[in-house]
Amino acid sequence: MARTPMILHLLLVTLFILSSKTASSSASSDVDAFLGCLSAAIPPSLIKTPATNSYSELLMSSVRNLRYVLPGTTRPFVIVAATEPAHVQTTVVCGRRHSVRIRTRSGGHDYEGLSYASVDPHEHFAVLDLGELRAIHIDASRAEAWVGSGATLGELYYAAAAANQTFGFPAGNCPTVGVGGHLSGGGFGALSRKYGLSADNVLDAVVVDAEGRLLNRSTMGKDLFWAIRGGGGESFGVVLSWKVRLVAVPETVTVFSIRRSRNQSAVDLITKWQAIAPALPRDLYLRVLVQNQQAAFVALFLGRCDRLVDTMRAHFPDLGMAERDCQEMSWVKSTVFFFFNTANIPNEVLLNRSNADYFLKVKSDHVQEPMPRQAWESLWSKWLEKPEAALVMLDPYGGVMGSISPSATPFPHRNYLYQLQFFSFWFENGTAALEKRMSWVRGVYEDLTPYVSKNPRAVYVNYRDLDLGTNELEGGVTSYAKARVWGEKYFKGNFKRLAAVKSKVDPFDFFRNEQSIPPLPAKKW
Repeated sequence: MARTPMILHLLLVTLFILSSKTASSSASSDVDAFLGCLSAAIPPSLIKTPATNSYSELLMSSVRNLRYVLPGTTRPFVIVAATEPAHVQTTVVCGRRHSVRIRTRSGGHDYEGLSYASVDPHEHFAVLDLGELRAIHIDASRAEAWVGSGATLGELYYAAAAANQTFGFPAGNCPTVGVGGHLSGGGFGALSRKYGLSADNVLDAVVVDAEGRLLNRSTMGKDLFWAIRGGGGESFGVVLSWKVRLVAVPETVTVFSIRRSRNQSAVDLITKWQAIAPALPRDLYLRVLVQNQQAAFVALFLGRCDRLVDTMRAHFPDLGMAERDCQEMSWVKSTVFFFFNTANIPNEVLLNRSNADYFLKVKSDHVQEPMPRQAWESLWSKWLEKPEAALVMLDPYGGVMGSISPSATPFPHRNYLYQLQFFSFWFENGTAALEKRMSWVRGVYEDLTPYVSKNPRAVYVNYRDLDLGTNELEGGVTSYAKARVWGEKYFKGNFKRLAAVKSKVDPFDFFRNEQSIPPLPAKKW
C-alpha cells in the first residue's frame, strides 16, 4: 500500500516534466516561426538577436535604469529596429500569428523598464525599438508638428525653436525622454500650468493596432484617440507618430535657481511654497528640488526679469528673489538650463540621446492640502539627512491644469496642488546597495501616507511603480479585478473607460505587460 502514493507521485512528476518540455518546445517553435515571419518582410540588418553583434549595443542604447539589465533579467529574444511603419505592422502581425508578445520602446525612460524587460523569467517577448522613427516635420504657418514616437523631447524642442524662436511645446524637463512614451502617459512639464499637458496638445496620431492596421484620428475613432493620450503606453497599439500643437512663448524668458539650506529656512519656505506655487500666475512655474541638504527653488517665467521680480515680491517675498537671481534667455535655452542646471552649453546638447548610467527606483504622490511644517521637518530629519538620500522633487499644478476636466484625457490628476517624487539613484552594484536604496525610497513613501492623496493614492502613470501591483491572467487575458489595484491609482475613474476601450480595440489582450490596461469583462459594460 505504501508504494501507491510513491508511484502516483512519480507519475505526476513525469507528466509535469513532459508537459514542461512540450511547452518549452512549443515556445521554441513559436519563436522560430516568428523570426521566420519577420525575416520574410523586414531586412535582416534590422532584426537583432542575442547572436547578433549589435544586439547588446542596441538594447543598452535606451536603457535608463541599470536595475533591468542585471544578471537574471529577462531580456527580449529579438529586437526589431523599425525604420518604417511597415516594419511595425509586420512585427505586430507576426506576433499575433505566432503568439509572441511585443514591447515597444521609444526613449526607454519607463522607471520600471517595462519597454525592454520583463519581470517574468519565462516570458519570450520581442522589442519594437522606435528610435529610428524620429522624423520631425514643422508646419510653421499652422504652428503644428508631426513628430515620430522615437524622437526625444530635446529633439522636438530644438526643431521647434529652429523653425521659430517663439515656438515651444509643453512637455517634460528631461530631454532624452522619448516622445512616444511621454505623450502616451500625459506629459507634464514647465509649460503645463500655461498650456496643459502634452496630451492636451495632441491633434492627431498614427497607430498600428492589434490587427496590424495603420490608423489615424479619423479612422481609429474618438475612444481610441482619447485612450492613447494619457492611458499609458503599450496597451492599445503602437503609436508611430503624433501631430501636436506648438504653443507661443516669448522671445525672451527668465529663469532662476535659488538654493536654501535647512538653516536658511528651507523647511519654512517649502511649507509656504505648497499653497503659493499652484496659485501663481500661469506664466510662472516654480518647482522645488531637495538634494544634498538643500532646497533649490527653480523657476521659468514667460517674460522678462523686471516683471518676474515684481511677481515674486507680490506672491512669495519670503524667498528673497531679486534681480541678481535672474537669467534671461530664449525658451529653448531654458530647457537646457532646467535639465543641466546651466545655460552655458550649446543648445545642441538637446540632441544628445546618450543613456544614463545608474540604478534607479522612484515613487510618487499627489498632494491635495499643504503638508504641515512638522511633516517636512520630520521628513528632513528622518530621511533627507541619510547618506542614501537622493532627490525629492515637487512640481506645482494649478493654472490651466485645474480648468481642464479630469476626464478630458485619461490623466485624471488635474485638481491637486502638486505632484511629489522621491528618487533613489545609485551607482554601485550589489544586493546591499539595492536593498539600502530601495528601503530609503519605500520608507519615505510609507511615512508620508497621512499627508498625501487617498482613496486612491494617486500616481502619474509616467512614473511607473510596480510596488503598486502587477497584472495577473484570468481566462487567458489580464484580470480586470486585479488590475484595478494599481489602475485606479494611475487613472482613478478613467480606468474603467480605458478598459472598455481595450475591449473594443484589443479584446484578446495582445498588447500587455505588467501594468497594461486589461479588457473590461462583458458583465461590467
